[in-house]
Amino acid sequence: MNTPLKRRQFLRSSTALIALPSLESFGFRKFASAAAPATPPKRLVFLGFGWGITTESWYPDITQKGTGYTLPAGLQPLARHKADFTIVQGLWNKYSNQGHAGSTFWLTGANRYAQPGQNFHNSISVDQVAAAQLGRETRFASIQLNGEGNMEGSGHGPGLSMAWDVSGKPVAGQNGPLAAYHRLFSKDTTPIEQQKAMLAQKRSVLDTVLENARAMQRGLGKTDNAKLDEYFQGIRDIETRLSKDEQWIGVPQPNAPMSEPKPGLAGREEIKIMYDIILAALQTDSTRVLTYRQPVSTLLTSIGIKVAPHDMSHYHSTMGEKQEASQKRDLTQSELLAGLIDKLKTTKEADGTTLFDHTALAYGSNIRTEHNLDNCPTLLTGGGAGIKLGHNLVVSKDTPLCNAWLTLLNGVGVDAERHGDSTGVLKELIA
Repeated sequence: MNTPLKRRQFLRSSTALIALPSLESFGFRKFASAAAPATPPKRLVFLGFGWGITTESWYPDITQKGTGYTLPAGLQPLARHKADFTIVQGLWNKYSNQGHAGSTFWLTGANRYAQPGQNFHNSISVDQVAAAQLGRETRFASIQLNGEGNMEGSGHGPGLSMAWDVSGKPVAGQNGPLAAYHRLFSKDTTPIEQQKAMLAQKRSVLDTVLENARAMQRGLGKTDNAKLDEYFQGIRDIETRLSKDEQWIGVPQPNAPMSEPKPGLAGREEIKIMYDIILAALQTDSTRVLTYRQPVSTLLTSIGIKVAPHDMSHYHSTMGEKQEASQKRDLTQSELLAGLIDKLKTTKEADGTTLFDHTALAYGSNIRTEHNLDNCPTLLTGGGAGIKLGHNLVVSKDTPLCNAWLTLLNGVGVDAERHGDSTGVLKELIA
């Protein structure tokens, strides 16, 4: 069987673009324990929700630009943090043209028809771009969280995480608080030698599969070779995970700074606990990149709303019950977000600063109201990316949402020139 060094040399000669930086870092961490770094690291968190917001009561008045704006009713629970978040208006993903596509392209900005002959194409999401660099030193390069039983997006989208890999394939996530908690903090009691043997067996199987696939590649046509390239990328992804597992053998998982969640949490209580798990993951430096696709249907049920989420999003402005449901949803989500910001501000780092100071957090949706995909609701907070806070920022119409994502990437130290359909950073957002 090849040694890890030879395997890395093989991957350097491959066509992998994203995997290579991650693989070069595998020898980086040789710690005896998972001690927190002396200088607090940068973190990046994306909180997404389906079915949009209530246009009339969520956005600030576009004529009140800057810091002197009046906080709208839908964001009132965030009043105590008004100086510490910025609303960006006017952003969109220009290739998004289906209101039922869920959060599929929210973090990618991809054109689903970019590949001739295919009716679906996606590209890497911004969190995975960040994870390739920020995830080098942590046990988990990134963590993807999904609402328990979440089968919703902006419309009838599937219950997938919001993360997409370099091949445009969905990255699996943890469904619900209990699964997320055990992924992060459950101890592996398997003896170290047995762990090593299990990894060696997986590598052996991977070698055989790779050898067979490469033998098959000879003589294939262009279309089949393209499919096989995707297969090779899948193998490289497995390789990355195996190398990461080898890197952390013998390093105990941190003690959880919270108790194990109760099973069966749903809606409001689920989101609240998921926020605590996000905080715990950052606090223990288990990961520095997270996405959370929040549930909406169970949230509505948990706060006594009987209107279906899809019906609620079609309130227009004349259907009282639906609009009231939408506004109540907005208030609850704002309350929960305010609670998370409270905890980010009070959780201390080793140097006396706070998690809030070193975290960039994006909160929003790919959809506004009904099936409207323009002016994506976008709230940015945290001091991690060096952006202006406390502003109502109104950008020119049809500015790519990916410009905001590129600004956050650069702000947390990820060297990226573009992302998705970006045309550049939002200079007016940079502090």
